[in-house]
Amino acid sequence: MDVLFNSINVRDLLSSHDLDDSSPLSAPDLRLLIDRLQVRSLDIKSKVHNYILSHNDEFSNLFSRCSDAIVNSEKLSDQVSNLVNLLSSDRKPIDVQVKETVDEIRSKCGELKEKKDALGLVEVVVKLSRELSVVEDDLVAGKVVEAAEVLTELKVALRVTEDCTEESEPVVFGLLRKKWTECFEEIQQVLVKFVEKAVKFDPQTNSVCVKNTMSMNDDIQGIELCTVLKAMHVVGILDYGLAKVADLMTRHVITPAVGSISHSFSVEEQKLDSGDITEAVLRITPLTGTQVENMDAENIYSGISVVIQFIFNYICFQNSSWMQLFGRLTWPHMSELIISNFLSKIVPDDASKLSDFQTIRQLTSEFETSLKEVMFISSEKDERLTNFTDNVEVHFATRKKVEILATARDLLLHSNFKLPKEYTRKSEDIKSGGNVDLLFSSERCSVSETALQLLELVHQTLKDVCLSSPTVALEFCHAARDALLLYEAVIPVKLERQLDGINQVSVLIHNDCLFLSQEILGLKFEYQSDFPTSVKEAVFIDLGIRYKLMAEEILQRQIQLVKHNLMEAIDGADGFQNTHQPKRYESAKFSIDQVAFILEKVRIIWEPLLLPLTYKQSMCTVVEAVCSRMTKDILQLDDIAAEETLQIQRLIHMLLENLSSLLESLVGINQTTKPQEALSSSIDDLIPPLPQLRVLADMLDMPLKSITASWESGELAKCGYTSSEVKDFIRAIFTDSPLRKECLWRIENIKF
Repeated sequence: MDVLFNSINVRDLLSSHDLDDSSPLSAPDLRLLIDRLQVRSLDIKSKVHNYILSHNDEFSNLFSRCSDAIVNSEKLSDQVSNLVNLLSSDRKPIDVQVKETVDEIRSKCGELKEKKDALGLVEVVVKLSRELSVVEDDLVAGKVVEAAEVLTELKVALRVTEDCTEESEPVVFGLLRKKWTECFEEIQQVLVKFVEKAVKFDPQTNSVCVKNTMSMNDDIQGIELCTVLKAMHVVGILDYGLAKVADLMTRHVITPAVGSISHSFSVEEQKLDSGDITEAVLRITPLTGTQVENMDAENIYSGISVVIQFIFNYICFQNSSWMQLFGRLTWPHMSELIISNFLSKIVPDDASKLSDFQTIRQLTSEFETSLKEVMFISSEKDERLTNFTDNVEVHFATRKKVEILATARDLLLHSNFKLPKEYTRKSEDIKSGGNVDLLFSSERCSVSETALQLLELVHQTLKDVCLSSPTVALEFCHAARDALLLYEAVIPVKLERQLDGINQVSVLIHNDCLFLSQEILGLKFEYQSDFPTSVKEAVFIDLGIRYKLMAEEILQRQIQLVKHNLMEAIDGADGFQNTHQPKRYESAKFSIDQVAFILEKVRIIWEPLLLPLTYKQSMCTVVEAVCSRMTKDILQLDDIAAEETLQIQRLIHMLLENLSSLLESLVGINQTTKPQEALSSSIDDLIPPLPQLRVLADMLDMPLKSITASWESGELAKCGYTSSEVKDFIRAIFTDSPLRKECLWRIENIKF
């Protein structure tokens, strides 16, 4: 059939192949072409005929299929036609009927599923209810382990552990959970009550009795304690059941074992003829006359080991997990009792005896190893006793630190800052204090006995630091520092009332702080070279600065109190107005007397106690405040009568006369403390307002021209007066006149 599908090239049918595509054919060529095409046509027809004959079966099959397809298409056309007729009929449409049928089928299937689910739920509820009944029956029959196992399985099935129930779950599950809870509480009550009866302490015989077999009720006999504990373990209440037993053993056995009186422990067994143990008794016998000082670690640990072995054999029945649980319930309290009642009391009081404590450490380590063997303790964090003995140096240092701080606190709380009435700076034997040399000064300072004793305690502690191990040395350094801080914490609070007044106690506290400040700064140079390497950086410089600031604060507080009292006394003079009137003069005179009295009282208190230089500076400060205030009040008077000037002058001279002895003592101290400066300085240099007050007294009876001349010479300016003050003073004393105007003009035009 290839000839049918191949194209015929006309050029191949011609005799000549050199024809151009555009040239016309001749008549002979055309006839030749026709003949050859006819021959070719006949050849093709012959081939087609032969091909059809050779493939007759295939063509017959093809035509048969085509005929079947036509028939099927006609049937399909008829069916479609019928369907169209149904859909277009006047009755209910077929699609609606189909939908209704499908919905009905779906509804029936849903109802069937719900009934199956309900039936399944009923089966589950019935099964769970029967199992709960089985629990009750087993418990009545004494099958506690079987009842516990079923109850545990039901706990998972009923999801009892969940915090809340689903809103959509059936109410019956809530009822079942309630029933399960009732069964759980019942079995718990029965098992715990059994354990309480099985393990008892008899105070009359001072013994613990453990019965291995007991009856649960009149019908059930011979229930073993081991079986009950196993049931507790299954149901998850073993810790609750053993808690009361652990408390019983701790109170009646462990506590006496580590008490002030030693005890011996023995175990007795009661057996049947078959060899089964029915009862075990732990007897506790006190050994009279043996006190804690003579208690031996080996005896104590061996006694407790007997108790632990008794628990392991007769209460936990050599079950490691039960023993581990029992240990978790008792070991924290037990170890605390051993530490507080025994180990802490045999910690050495002297650092030289720390090496002897190694025997105790070894026995303690062996004791805890024996506890590990029976699983009473399991991990290193449970080795509380070994950790305590390993850190004996820390405990020793802690105890010594507490003792040091207790001594310091007691010393400060019972301190006495009173001085005898005959005390002077030269006194050497003072019961409550004394004169001491300051470390960084050539002066001597009067301090309280409290400060001396506190510093002695600190020195002794730091000497121990030099001889101690790094761990102990660090604690001792902290103790010394805390002891020094106690002075700051206790004394200002205890003597708060005295610090609010002007008295010797306040001055002594100031001296204490100054003395402690310098002594603390010297501790580094005295001890640091001998300190262990780990504490060589332990210095107290910050405390030295702290006490220096505290001393300065107390001194300034005293100065302000004195100033306040002096200013109140001067306030009584009412600005020195109208002193020509007798009552006003007497009032001003009384104020001057009060000022003199206060200054003399302060002198009596300060001079014997304060350092000379500190006393001089402080006293000059308060006298300066008095002179400045009096000068200021007088200069503020705007009208002074002639008689009034004489009274004011008399008051100033009275004050200066009362201060004469005080001023002479200040000059003497200045000559002693600063002899080189004393040759070129006077009291006026120490108290600048003093010459100003003297000049004011002179100006009160000076003529106007003399006052003007003093200003022009610079004498008044040298004393600290300003031109405005001089002019106001002139206006207050002298009446208006051409001379006053001239003098005021001259004063105003001279500047310094």
